[in-house]
Amino acid sequence: MSKDSVDTAQAAATRTDAAQAPVDAGDAGYSKDLKARHVNMIAIGGAIGTGLFLGAGGRLHNAGPALALAYLVCGIFAFFVVRALGELVLYRPSSGSFVSYAREFLGEKGAYVAGWMYFLNWSTTGIADITAIALYTHYWSMFTSIPQWTLALIALAVVLAVNLISVKIFGEMEFWFAIIKVATLVGFMLIGIFLLATQHKVDGQTPGVSVIGDHGGVLPHGLMPVVLVMQGVIFAYAALELVGVAAGETAEPEKVVPRAVNSIMWRVGLFYVGSVVLLALLLPGSVYSADESPFVTVLSKIGVSGAGDVMNLVVLTAAMSSLNSGLYSTGRILRSMAVAGSAPKFTARMNRSQVPYGGILLTCAVCVLGVGLNYLVPSQAFEIVLNVASLGIISTWVIIMLCHLIFVRRARAGLVERPAFRLRFSPATEITTIAFLLVCLGMMWNDAEVGRKTLLLIPVIAALLVAGWFGVRRRVSQTADKELTQLTK
Repeated sequence: MSKDSVDTAQAAATRTDAAQAPVDAGDAGYSKDLKARHVNMIAIGGAIGTGLFLGAGGRLHNAGPALALAYLVCGIFAFFVVRALGELVLYRPSSGSFVSYAREFLGEKGAYVAGWMYFLNWSTTGIADITAIALYTHYWSMFTSIPQWTLALIALAVVLAVNLISVKIFGEMEFWFAIIKVATLVGFMLIGIFLLATQHKVDGQTPGVSVIGDHGGVLPHGLMPVVLVMQGVIFAYAALELVGVAAGETAEPEKVVPRAVNSIMWRVGLFYVGSVVLLALLLPGSVYSADESPFVTVLSKIGVSGAGDVMNLVVLTAAMSSLNSGLYSTGRILRSMAVAGSAPKFTARMNRSQVPYGGILLTCAVCVLGVGLNYLVPSQAFEIVLNVASLGIISTWVIIMLCHLIFVRRARAGLVERPAFRLRFSPATEITTIAFLLVCLGMMWNDAEVGRKTLLLIPVIAALLVAGWFGVRRRVSQTADKELTQLTK
């Protein structure tokens, strides 16, 4: 099939009638069992995971209290991305989410790149999650004799079993996982405020601004470490786009999505920035480490028996929740791609519970490689996959903003209709966000130990994508031919 005929099929699918959006064949067969409370908590709960509970420890150690500013800046741009995605969702809800929008606005090649880069993001994030679960479990002495890779494999098997049951069970579990995470953060913040108000000593030091002032100030190591942690901070927000995927399995996306998106900004400010500020006021950055949750560090040092154990159990739950979300989202994304011909056929398969198990199993297969990584380099596994996952999420967010740019351009041309829920100040917002994300990507070059090696993977990933496209383009063309035939009947 020629490029012209592919474009013709896409043009036919994108109706000139602004009131009628194209239909994604990959959306067929899903249940609509996710409720408003599920989507609301999935939106914020998915992002409250290893990036905050584990990653913040090492970043506080390296960057100091200014890490709070990094979380704030990245949070603002993350909100722009999810707001743009929310507008696209209200235009046309789809379980294929941004891959489906990339297919409409960027063509099949755009959808292909978007889908496989997102798969790279979540499959490597899954490795980070199982690594975090193993690290959290090693906090208890009774598990220290069990190899890290064994614990990682057990965690993967448990979450896989849960994810394959049904979307309703997934939504319910994610709801309660999120409730636990949010309640724990609120509880920690109340404890931190109490410690500050009563001037209760933590590890022999009186908490407050003096903790920051006596240990190098807001920038104890200068500005560059703060700049370098940006790509890791972006990783902490990586699950916010789940709201777009989940919207395809809810009955009333026009009511649910705006509420979920609008709640993200203030929650980001409260949970991310507020938590990091409290951590910096309670203990100097040098006390925190990448091997232990900073919340566990604080609670273990205030002398409350069992406090560290309780928090460690909660962050263990958070990591399992993040892994569960990753399997959920990649299963839906891969099915959307498989129906279009750009992913293996088996990833389009669904079980009796209307769960796309093929894509979920493919993601698990990559996570099994992560178990091997935990076996080979257990001390570096988390940081390695975190940086690779950053490549995936940055490319995904850039593609979302590009789709929104083209969507707005078509709306101004009268080809589509924008919903009332919108990302403001287009195209300046999209262009600024894309520029920021690319700068964050470039900054990884300054990290010679891991970041630079990660950037050197880009040509390898690009070559794999090109080779893969040549492998699937015939099937994509045949699928487009069938769609064109059906549309012209």
